[in-house]
Amino acid sequence: MLDYKFIKDNLEAVKKNIEARNMTADADIVVKLYDERTALTTELQNLQQRRNANAQSMKQKLSPEERQKFIEEGKQIKEEASRIENILKEKEAELEDAARKIPNMANPAVPVGKVDTENLEVKKVGTPRKFDFEVKDHVQIMEALDLIDFERATKVSGPKFYYLKNEAVFLEQALIMYALNTLRKHGFNTFITPDVARQEILTGIGFNPRGNESNVYCIEDEGTCLVATAEITLGGYHSNEIIPKDKLPLFYAGLSHCFRREAGAAGQFSKGLYRVHQFDKVEMFVYSTPEQSDEIHEKLRLIEEEIFTGLGLPFRVVDTCTGDLGAPAYRKWDLEAWMPGRNGGEYGEVTSTSNCTDYQARRLNVKFKDEDGKNKYVHMLNGTAIAVGRAMLAIIENYQNADGSVTIPEVLVPFCGFDKIVAKK
Repeated sequence: MLDYKFIKDNLEAVKKNIEARNMTADADIVVKLYDERTALTTELQNLQQRRNANAQSMKQKLSPEERQKFIEEGKQIKEEASRIENILKEKEAELEDAARKIPNMANPAVPVGKVDTENLEVKKVGTPRKFDFEVKDHVQIMEALDLIDFERATKVSGPKFYYLKNEAVFLEQALIMYALNTLRKHGFNTFITPDVARQEILTGIGFNPRGNESNVYCIEDEGTCLVATAEITLGGYHSNEIIPKDKLPLFYAGLSHCFRREAGAAGQFSKGLYRVHQFDKVEMFVYSTPEQSDEIHEKLRLIEEEIFTGLGLPFRVVDTCTGDLGAPAYRKWDLEAWMPGRNGGEYGEVTSTSNCTDYQARRLNVKFKDEDGKNKYVHMLNGTAIAVGRAMLAIIENYQNADGSVTIPEVLVPFCGFDKIVAKK
């Protein structure tokens, strides 16, 4: 959430930012409500001063008539203050609701665009493999090798769920261990996080728990939801806390199941493991001072590049355009791996990393005490280390062989215990 005064003082820039992000929000109503709240607060303070003055007058030597006059005046002031407090409470709720719809300001360097096809490619690593046989997609390969079962998962759980089987189980665990060990080397504190979070934590991070457009599974009558990413639980970890400045930055890595409704997601780009309702992910999350966040954002992207370079997968880095950023992000980098089985060979997103500045911290009330003695909001950053389904998809398709087998990337062999997946006899 942006600071109310910032919205008022930079109204035209905020409006342009909303337009560039292709979002719907009313900055004018935020300013109107902010001014009304300020006026009500001033009125309440004036009433408090009158009430204090009235109380001081009551301590003087007064006649019965004078005392009764001050008693009546004090009663009127109290009733008026109570009325103003109720109006102010309603106004503050309206203001917060309107302000939460305003997206974070985008970094001036972010490319302006409405959809992901307008993201700016800034880097390519590796060269897509040239195959001398007909390429299959990961679903064809995995079903032939008895590694996955979508049909029975649909019977048991519904569409876009799956059973991982046999060597794919070890491949998933290998990817998790590879990512966690990489992050441990970089000094991250590691967590296995809860799969459930309160709705106010999701709202603070920037997820919408309610409505048909929500991507979240909510638990009825509990006020909680299944998490879509460990960003939610790691971001809520220090909610309503003041972190000592000398502890910053805090580097956290969280392993969690992730649950997403993916309402309306269909078509060839959602096939198989690319877009599912449940998957495992290792997430990076950082709390930092404002001065540290840009440099840390680069560090998170380089760690993602290190992980996928180690896997031997060709990928590219894109600077995400304004319309594809999402409300909390100030800037976001995506890594897109080469997927040979996708529409004849295309890049598909496998990780992203965002600098959300103090946008989430304001909503979750996470601060640090600066050298000037003032409490200031931290900056929050997140990044995907491994989203297992998409990483596995890219490995299966890039490492497929003419005989139908799949070679395991060298860095994963120690965790898997095998270097190739072959057809069952």
